[in-house]
Amino acid sequence: MTSSTDPAPTPRPATADQVDEILAQWRRERPDLVDGLHAMEAFGRIYRLARGMGERMERVYAPFGIGRGEFDVLATLRRAGEPFSLSPRELTATLMLTSGGMTGRLDKLERAGLVTRSPDPNDRRGLRISLTSEGRSTIDAAVTSGLAVQRPVVDALGPERAAQLNELLRDLLASVAEAGG
Repeated sequence: MTSSTDPAPTPRPATADQVDEILAQWRRERPDLVDGLHAMEAFGRIYRLARGMGERMERVYAPFGIGRGEFDVLATLRRAGEPFSLSPRELTATLMLTSGGMTGRLDKLERAGLVTRSPDPNDRRGLRISLTSEGRSTIDAAVTSGLAVQRPVVDALGPERAAQLNELLRDLLASVAEAGG
């Protein structure tokens, strides 16, 4: 029996994975690389995690008639707050897309009745992209469904390790940005 002052149990260390196998092969074949393999180890796992969760998220969003790209547009509009409207330029900058990539997503979302395009009242040449009521209910449901898939994965770490992971990932993202990436 544990008391309320006992620390939370530490999760068991993970068993070896594919990245460990790849690193062992590099150590065998190129021992001169050993000092730099920690970077390959970290990014190999980040890539596999992103790919695996990305595939899961595609399956979660599919019943809503959207993919991750459309989710990102709807979520950006929803996070903007009332009136849930942004210019295409604002959307493009936020999502780091080309204008052509954004146009394709907007076309699909407009055909589905999830967004509307309308003239910008403050700029004769501009447009506003706005969530429709159906778009708002779609993104609200999709966010809830997505979190139901994401949370258990991160919650398995426990609160302290999850917070540490997020700090480390924030530092890595800042390092990429500083390096011009």
